[in-house]
Amino acid sequence: MTSPAALRSPPSAALNWPPIARFVDREARLAAWAERKGPLTLGLYEFIRFGVKQGWACLFGGAMLALIIGSRLWYPHQAPIARYDALVVGAVAIQILLLSTRLERWDEAMAILVFHVVGTMMEVFKTAIGSWTYPEASVMRIGGVPLFTGCMYAAIGSYLARVWRLFDFRFTRHPPLIFLAALSACIYVNFFSHHFLPDLRLVLILATGLLFGRTTVYFRVWKRYRHMPLLLGFMLVALFIWFAENIGTGMNVWRYPSQRRHWSMVPISKIEAWFLLMIVSYTLVAFVIRPQPLRGPLALEPDVAV
Repeated sequence: MTSPAALRSPPSAALNWPPIARFVDREARLAAWAERKGPLTLGLYEFIRFGVKQGWACLFGGAMLALIIGSRLWYPHQAPIARYDALVVGAVAIQILLLSTRLERWDEAMAILVFHVVGTMMEVFKTAIGSWTYPEASVMRIGGVPLFTGCMYAAIGSYLARVWRLFDFRFTRHPPLIFLAALSACIYVNFFSHHFLPDLRLVLILATGLLFGRTTVYFRVWKRYRHMPLLLGFMLVALFIWFAENIGTGMNVWRYPSQRRHWSMVPISKIEAWFLLMIVSYTLVAFVIRPQPLRGPLALEPDVAV
């Protein structure tokens, strides 16, 4: 949805990453050219700009996905180290490359580390009780969990941290962070406890809906802020994670019990779990970046509560 007015454009988000900061002036000239060409060219320009920003936000996750696919298709069977161990080395190499070239900020790297720890803890538990398995052999692992797996969770945190800055997120009617922390703690505990106690997943989804039901996120693709319900944003990201999960299981990175004999699509119901994991991820990032209220001509609703 397009806002009825434009806010004054803040500095380009590209300035957050020095290697692309030098393209800001060139991109501004391209934008001015598209604006002169008329609404059709301008609309196409903004659509492409949206896609490029999303691609940049997915840099770490996209690199990991490419590594997973490439290792499945071309990794030699007689290689001196196992494929999973090669993925660990590759993940570390990607991280070093992104930091050394300043394609990633240190605070983004710290977010990745936190998500790696949080994800690995859950993986160790889930594999121990048989929720899913990693069928290939490896040396660098904790229990049944290869060490690269935490990076798949970290990719979500990396995406959120980058997309937040790239689209200059602003919010109206955002819930207090202390409420998010309580909800996220309950969600994380339920990932473990539902194996022994009643599953509170639907209750937690309902609580999420009540907490974020009136929250709107404003995002700037170019000059104008556009907006959507934040809950819809969570659902869209959860859907794309589900797509990536199907690629991951198809590449034999991990398998669910129903996929042991032959691959089949991951049940669509898994989107519920990814939706809830999104809330945990969003909360961790929100405590680092801090949600900012929408101000200016479009600020027609109460400020963010933090």
